[in-house]
Amino acid sequence: MQHPRRAYDPMAVADFFTETLESLGALCERTWHDRLHVVAEGRAATLWQPEGGLVERNLRFAPADEVAPRDAAGEIFPGCPLTFRLVELLQLPTLGLERVVLRPFDVEHRPPAADVAERLWLAQFPGAARWRLDTPFQLAWHFALLTLARCEVQAIDQHWSFHRVVVSLATRERDETLARALDLATAEPNPNPGLPWPSVHPAEWGRLLQAALEVELASQLETIRRRQESYLHRELDRIDDYFDGYEAELTRRAQRSRSESTKAKTTDRLAAARAEREGRRQDQVRRHEIRVIPHLDALLLLAEPAWRARVSWVRPGSPGTLDALFVPRSRKWIPISASCGARP
Repeated sequence: MQHPRRAYDPMAVADFFTETLESLGALCERTWHDRLHVVAEGRAATLWQPEGGLVERNLRFAPADEVAPRDAAGEIFPGCPLTFRLVELLQLPTLGLERVVLRPFDVEHRPPAADVAERLWLAQFPGAARWRLDTPFQLAWHFALLTLARCEVQAIDQHWSFHRVVVSLATRERDETLARALDLATAEPNPNPGLPWPSVHPAEWGRLLQAALEVELASQLETIRRRQESYLHRELDRIDDYFDGYEAELTRRAQRSRSESTKAKTTDRLAAARAEREGRRQDQVRRHEIRVIPHLDALLLLAEPAWRARVSWVRPGSPGTLDALFVPRSRKWIPISASCGARP
């Protein structure tokens, strides 16, 4: 899910600067509603001095509609460089993997009734008949990988967006419902130390997150791509119009001239013009490329309570049995393994 862009609020930004700088060891005092007096040294001071020496600053949080000249070292305004640097100071030098156990989303975490489980299975996998539970439900876990990503899109205009992406490790697909449900989720303060966390596979998980981000950004990139293509066609038409006229003029000169040396020079000029045309076309193609640079700010492995059972069903001439997870939050079944080559 893409987080909506928040409107600039000077008071909210002032609170953010105060809490963040104090967490980095600085002394802060709100001397006025739009003023913050800061005394910093070490890591917090690198916001102004790379060496981290003692720094004293009076920050002013300007209104969004103010049009007066800005002081980038002492004023905070929309797009202020100090805000970006402060956010970067909060980032760890290396991205670490955190593990979080979620509490059940339901008030009472209990397995569904057999008839409810059957209806949900048949709705999700139509065509099956004589469905049944071969084993009772057992407590299990649904694991998912969550990342917070700032996506930088470099095109004619630069675009930034912030995304929360969740990938189910069971289905290897985006779990948009879990990404949105996390606003209401609660972490388990004392998780079971014996919880069977999956093994970490950085290369595989990197591919999963890349594929999920491509799907997440598809609609945004489509709009940018259409605009880029329009600009590119305009520039290519301009280049073609210029060189078409230039080459036509050279051709007419060669046809009027009776000198062989003049015709030879014209032929060389035509060849050079064609090479120059192709070079300028390729240069415009490169100028209109779209580059997507994701910046991962957090990486979490989520464990969500679920229920596991073995189920059987019959299709015409194709019986099957498999283990499956039932996720109460989404009320969906996730097949784990199949036997006899049968799939739902």
